[in-house]
Amino acid sequence: MTDAPTTADIQLIQAILPHRYPFLLVDRVVDIDGTQSATGIKNVTMNEPHFQGHFPGNPIMPGVTIIEAMAQTAAVMVGTTMGLINGDLLVYFMAIDGCKFRRKVVPGDQLIMKVETTRGKPGGKVWKFKGVATVDGEMAAEAEFTAMMDMQGAPA
Repeated sequence: MTDAPTTADIQLIQAILPHRYPFLLVDRVVDIDGTQSATGIKNVTMNEPHFQGHFPGNPIMPGVTIIEAMAQTAAVMVGTTMGLINGDLLVYFMAIDGCKFRRKVVPGDQLIMKVETTRGKPGGKVWKFKGVATVDGEMAAEAEFTAMMDMQGAPA
């Protein structure tokens, strides 16, 4: 799609992803370069429900939610580029490889997630991505992840 947007605000993100509070983990996606790369932004706030139990008195964003936020960024990138909105796109993890956590992510941080496609093409079901999440330029997490894109409303 040549007229695909290069950014996605929360309204467009919600038109692409089926996720809602408390599991919508990306606030904005910028620098969308087709299905090649994008950058997601997550503003981490104390009112998120996982902080009530992880860990009380020492709130730390769970690593699995950081990886999920990277995957949601990748799904928005693909969905935006391919025009998959209004419930047309479901994404399922198939594998998570080389996952490493390097820094705690805490309320008040802004998580920046850079994702790039390493395998996948428009119309294809299986995609592989590499993601790196940073806070203030310092790596918080990295992983490669494979996902199945179920494009329910996409033309065959």
